[in-house]
Order: sequence, then structure tokens, then C-alpha cells
Amino acid sequence: MKSNYLQTPIDYLKGVGPNRANLLRKELGIHTYQDLINLFPNRYIDRTQYYKIKGLQPNTAEIQVIGKITKFTEVAQKRGKRLVATFVDDTGAMELVWFRGQKWIRENLKLNTKYVAFGKTNAFGGKYSMPHPDLEPLEEHEKNMRSAMQPVYPSTEKLSNKGVSNRMISKIMQQIFIDTNGRFVETLSQNILSELKLISKSEALFNIHFPKSQELLSKAQFRLKFEELFYIQLQLIIKNLIHKSKIKGFPFDKVGTYFNTFFKDHLPFDLTGAQKRVLKEIRADLGSNAQMNRLLQGDVGSGKTIVAFMSTLMALDNGFQACLMAPTEILSVQHYNGLLELSKDLNISIEILTGSTKTSKRKIIHEKLESGELQLLIGTHALLEDKVKFKNLGLAIIDEQHRFGVAQRSKLWHKNTSPPHVLVMTATPIPRTLAMSVYGDLDISIIDELPPGRKSIKTVHRYDKNRLNVFRFIRDEIKLGRQVYVVYPLIKENEKMDYKDLMDGHESLSRDFPMPEYQISIVHGKMKPADKEYEMQRFIKGETQIMVATTVIEVGVNVPNASVMIIESAERFGLSQLHQLRGRVGRGAEQSYCILMTGYKLSQDSKKRLETMVKTNDGFEIAEVDLRLRGPGDIMGTQQSGVLNLKIADIIKDNDILQHARYHAKNILNKDKSLSTPENLPILNTYKSLSKYKNIWNYIS
Repeated sequence: MKSNYLQTPIDYLKGVGPNRANLLRKELGIHTYQDLINLFPNRYIDRTQYYKIKGLQPNTAEIQVIGKITKFTEVAQKRGKRLVATFVDDTGAMELVWFRGQKWIRENLKLNTKYVAFGKTNAFGGKYSMPHPDLEPLEEHEKNMRSAMQPVYPSTEKLSNKGVSNRMISKIMQQIFIDTNGRFVETLSQNILSELKLISKSEALFNIHFPKSQELLSKAQFRLKFEELFYIQLQLIIKNLIHKSKIKGFPFDKVGTYFNTFFKDHLPFDLTGAQKRVLKEIRADLGSNAQMNRLLQGDVGSGKTIVAFMSTLMALDNGFQACLMAPTEILSVQHYNGLLELSKDLNISIEILTGSTKTSKRKIIHEKLESGELQLLIGTHALLEDKVKFKNLGLAIIDEQHRFGVAQRSKLWHKNTSPPHVLVMTATPIPRTLAMSVYGDLDISIIDELPPGRKSIKTVHRYDKNRLNVFRFIRDEIKLGRQVYVVYPLIKENEKMDYKDLMDGHESLSRDFPMPEYQISIVHGKMKPADKEYEMQRFIKGETQIMVATTVIEVGVNVPNASVMIIESAERFGLSQLHQLRGRVGRGAEQSYCILMTGYKLSQDSKKRLETMVKTNDGFEIAEVDLRLRGPGDIMGTQQSGVLNLKIADIIKDNDILQHARYHAKNILNKDKSLSTPENLPILNTYKSLSKYKNIWNYIS
């Protein structure tokens, strides 16, 4: 096989042509022969048995029948017409039915010619029909490369309408195997093949498309899944190595007065073992010549902020400025207030810059930043504006980083002549499998220990009928001097959604908790920032006992005296959102509670989410359940789309294969960093075809 054969445009494959090629490009993203080979079946069906029409049973199984079309009839219906063909064998007759693509069917199917019809049957009034069958002339059916298990390929309605059926895709797939004699270039080293007992690339591709047996199909699937995950891991690890060797960072040579004074005299509590470990990892990065690119993961309340602050003190000790960027104004203000409190005895210059910062104030911030007088700047996307210029930015901290795009993050890189060190924080724990696949090029630090003495939040699920009991519980907590959050999914009533809304909830709470005995704050995203801040402050100061809010309080509100979180229409929220909201309580010494309120109509997924919340407070366990329920794409959001565009592997189901893949990728690079030994030549060639870093040795010393 010629080395570039598989890069041939799909138009040139026998049986395709320009029209079908355009459809395959638009609908399935198939541009070349290589893309077609990598179109793996969704499932397999047993095509060993043929049924007689007289022996059909009224079930929904997929079956195949050999027979002839004797006539076509057009039948009028409410909208348009359906095409019905009478299909007969030597035992009886049934109907084949098409609701679309009728012109193509009439032109391409022949009467009184033997076909194999495959599909699901419907039984009505003793007669059987098969809608939109897969039809293949018997003569071709007998000649084809077929096996007991027939592949079913991904498709779309448009492809079906235009006659690009599963059979047609199987046929053009066969053509590639005929043209290549089923020989494909090996992409893994002989060492890996032997060690993991993998079948060859050629065997794997043949048995994924035309499996000879269930055993060979399993071997083919394992081999191709391993390969796919191996090259994702290899690219991520090499990207990290290149990053460290190519992108030099500012070496922070000393731990000086700011850090030591804070640590010895002003640290408000003892650090946990996990916090100390993470600080050591960050210190090692900052002291090296390479730019730090580290992900800091920690559950709600695990103490990421203090670690971030102590990291900024290292930057300040070495004469550099630092910044902290958060996705929302509320979270920015929260960080600002928190860091202001921590640094009050250190004489550090700190400012906040958000969309609502007044022009006169902005001007002062810009000037102080450029002169170096301003040491630490906290803010939202406003930090990315071209007007924001630092004198000497040494450390950039990004909070809730999945809410920022790659382009936005790279703007921070250009705020100094060399890129600053980057510490990325997330309070939404990322499952290990996902972190390895999406952030495998970052060094990862995990704070997996909560501060001592913190009581676990008690979480319960209650139905609307229990509301009076819940209100009684709220009164009891308020009598003890505690405060309560009540969170709603909507601001106003929505006809399409049968969920509790904030305005209606505020009215009903005001009736049950009347003034002057009770005071209620209200906060939602459509309020002016000043009004929002006023209401927040009333609650923080203890002037109000209940805060009615939407998810604007999901991150960034810290009120140690608030001990109850009530989430209305809890089935409406995702798991990570529920966990984040619950994390707003449990910040003081008192026992805290989270009450999940719902109606009775709950989907299976909703039930699973609520059960998980009641069962555990562990954010990493919750993230694993969330990953299984929602899949990787939804969890990572649009910023990471494309990163996990997997063809055959599934990072949830194939977790074990992923672990193997990362281990072997690391192992190979430890022994042969530039993949230059003869045995690794297949890996190097495949890596080059996949990666933008073609010559590894140009980057890795």
C-alpha cells in the first residue's frame, strides 16, 4: 500500500462519487479514505438467520427475509404520501414502507429481482410491514465480505433519505480492504504489541469492520481503544515536556519576608497536610527555570484560596506582581475581600478591576499597575483588556478555569515579555479519567483533605408535601441565631417549565416569615451590581436571616453563620451545581444542613443525582457519578469541545485502558524521550502525523 493512499479524498473511492462524497463530508466528517476506515460501527447484528414471511412473530427484533418486490403503490396520508412495496417469498407476502426518499427507491429498486430485506417489522391486522428496510440484491449479498456479526455504522436522516444506507457504507468499506489487500501500516512498537498481547493494526481494522468471531471483535476493539488513548496521552505528555523545555519561566529564587512573616505571624489556622504538600509542589515549579503550568484541584472548602495567596506572596517576595482572574463579579469581590483580610498586616497593595469599576478608578489602577506600585490585581475578564498593562507580572491565577476559553487564557500570557507562571484552580473536582485526558499536559495538584474540625453537611431530600416541616425547621435554626439560603432555578414563572420560581418563592416566604420578626434578602442575576451588593452585605452582616437567591450564589459567598441551604426544584440542577450550592454552608463551627426540595415526578437521572447528594459530601465521588450521567463533553463545557473527540474509546467505560495507555506512554518517553530508537519508529511516525510538534528533538533537549 502506498504511504499516502489513505489520504486520498473520499470522492475517488469506487462507489462514492462527488454527490455522496459531499454528503459524507457534511454529515459524518469523512474527507479521506483514512476517515472512512476510522468510522467504527456503533453496534453489530446477527445476520446468520433468514426468516420466512409466514413464520414472522409480532416483536420488534431486527430480522432478514429473502424475497421479491412484485409491485409499488403510493398511499395518501395526512401529510404527503408513503411508498409501499409488496414483498413476497414462497410462504406469503408483507409490505416494505418508505415515508421519504421515494424517488430514489422507485428509480433504483427492480421488480421481480431477489433481495435480502433487513429491518424491524411491525404487525397490524395480521399483516407485517418493514419501514425503511436495508435492501441488498441477493447476488451481491452472497458475494460480500460478510461475517456472523454485521456492523451498523453511524448515520443521519439526511444520509438515509439520499440512499446512503448502512449497506452502502459497508460496500465502500469493503472496497478499501480490496484495494489495500487488508494491509495497513503498524502504529505501535513490537514491544507494546508483545507486552499487551495486542493483535496487529491490520487484523484489528479487518475485525472491527468484518468480525470473524466475537473473540476477534473483542481483541480488535481493545487494540484500537488502547491505540487511540495512547496517542492522546503521548501528545499531552510531550506537550508538557516541550512546554517545560521551551517556555522559560521567571525563577523565584527566594522565599522572603512576605511569605515568612505571613506564615509565622498571621496564618489564621494550621495548614492541612494536603495544603503543605501542594505548596511544596508549587514552590518547586516557581523555583525552576520552566514556566509553571499547574492545575490546583480541591473540593468546596478545602482551602485553595490560602494556597493561592501564599503562592502570590512568593511572587511578591521576588519583586513580581500577581493577578487573580475569576469568571464572575461576585466571585471576584469575594476573592478581593478574602485576600484583603489575609494581607491586612502585610502592607500589600491590592485592587479589584471588574466591568463595573468606574472610569476614574480604572485610570488610577492602570497607572499603579504600570509603575509597579500595585502588587496584586483581582478581577474578571476586565483583566484581559489591552489597556491593562503590568510592570512585571510573574504569577497569574485563574479560578474556575473551565469558564474561560483558550484564547482568553493566552491573553494573560502576553502580559509580560515572558509568560508568567500560571496556576489554574477549580472547585469542581474533575474525575481522574477526565483530568488525565483533558489536562494531561498540566501538572496536577490535589487538595484531598478538608480542614480539621469541619463538620460534614447533613443532606436530605424532601418532597413539596413536607414543606411545613421544612419551614418549622427553618424557624428553629433562626431561633438559634443561624441564617438560611433558599435557592431557586428561575427568577420568574415560566409556562414551559414546571419549576419553583424566585419571585413566587419570595412572596410565599414573606407570608410565612413576616416582618418585623424576620428579614429577607433577595439576590438574582438581573439586579444592578450595587443593589446585589447591598442585599449581600445585609445578609453577611446578619441583618437578614433568609437569603432568597438564584445560582448567582453558587460560588463566592462566604457566610460562616449560614447553616441551612434549601434548594427548590433540586431536580432542575446538575450534580456539580448542587454540590457547589451545598458548599455555601458548613463554613462555621455549627452543624449545617442541605435540604433538596422536589416534586414527585423525577427522571431516573434526577433520582440518581439526589441519591448521590444525600449519600456523600465527597466532590470527587460526585464528579465520577456526574461523568457517568452526563458524559465528558457536558462536564468540560464548550471550552474543551474537540479535546475528547474519540472515535472508538470511551473514557468512562474504558478507564482501565486509559490508565494502561498513560503508563505506557510515560514509560516509553522516560526511556526514549525523542522516540529515536528503531523499535519506536512506528510510534514516532504516527505521532508526527497526529501532532503539530513534528520534530520532537527540536523541542526536547
